[in-house]
Amino acid sequence: MGRFLRPLLSGRTYTRLLHLWMPVAAYSLWLFVQPGNHWVPVLVVAAVGLVPVVRVAEGVQARLLLAPGDERPEFSVRPATTWRDRIRTVLWLETRLVLGTVTAFATVWLPILSYTAASCAVGHVPEDMRVVAGTQPHWAYALLVPVPLVVLYAVLVGLGALVTAAARRLLGPSAAERLAALEERTEQLLERNRIARELHDSIGHALTVAVVQAGAARAANSPEFTDRALTAIEETGRAALEDLERVLGVLREARPPVGARPTLADADRLLESARASGAKVDAEVSGPLDTLPGPVSREGYRILQEALTNVLRHAGAVPTRVRVEVAEGALTLDVRNPLPDGRAASGRGSGLRGIRERAALLGGRARTGPDGAGDWEVCVELPGG
Repeated sequence: MGRFLRPLLSGRTYTRLLHLWMPVAAYSLWLFVQPGNHWVPVLVVAAVGLVPVVRVAEGVQARLLLAPGDERPEFSVRPATTWRDRIRTVLWLETRLVLGTVTAFATVWLPILSYTAASCAVGHVPEDMRVVAGTQPHWAYALLVPVPLVVLYAVLVGLGALVTAAARRLLGPSAAERLAALEERTEQLLERNRIARELHDSIGHALTVAVVQAGAARAANSPEFTDRALTAIEETGRAALEDLERVLGVLREARPPVGARPTLADADRLLESARASGAKVDAEVSGPLDTLPGPVSREGYRILQEALTNVLRHAGAVPTRVRVEVAEGALTLDVRNPLPDGRAASGRGSGLRGIRERAALLGGRARTGPDGAGDWEVCVELPGG
């Protein structure tokens, strides 16, 4: 019984009722002015439905009144861009008018029937019932009093559910809108993944350098070396803070120019940071780096940063060979270092996965793992155009 009466306590039932009443109010006003022209409002509604922005108004009303509280209601709030959407809007307006008329009729006449039955039960037959032959006051009419009210309840709840279903069908997003929403969602996920990689590479590199430098300074027990280590930690930390502020700016939707992101032109900073941490970096840079497209140069910087971070984190201060080459419109990054204790790593870390993801997004390829000669290799090839 409680489940049956639950819709009476739901505000959604009454907002849907209001939604159904709204078009009938204008329709009733027209009939009051022009009682004989019943079809004019129907034609006017059809013409109005062809206006693209009407779909926006109807979608907003449906969200507020038919599905209040829903986090993701399936109603479009964009102007109609195709004739199919305009026809769907027209069908929706006509459906809303018809269901609203049925609702208005039910909410007026069904309570009147209950009142009439109650009057007959107490001994008073209304004037309009006297024309029905044999209508006499009788207590049995009391049994009929709740029937119209139950029918009214069923009609209101049923029509509310029906108009909502019709709205989802006729005001729902079109195939083009669904595709646009899917593309927008994909872009958001890609942006989140990019930000996660940016934080991992930048902050991870800074923390790795700081840990390695601090450990080396303590082991060296030399004021001069400690001073150099602190300087390297300071410079690396300052660069990481700049990257962090930029990424947080993206999260605050205050996106700075993409040119603010470091590129391979800033690779010397990475190499010097690795050397300051004790690694013997033998770097070879060839080709015109300035001819690389911005996205390739920026992602190449992050790939090189992550590769050097992995060297410091997993192998320590070991001799490292770095080759950066731009030739025939393509970028090649190659970082090699001896494996610690001759053991091969698993190659399943998030950093290596980020390198492969960056390369794949640019249409390139990445190879990570032992090279067969006792070294660990990170080799990435990116198209330069």
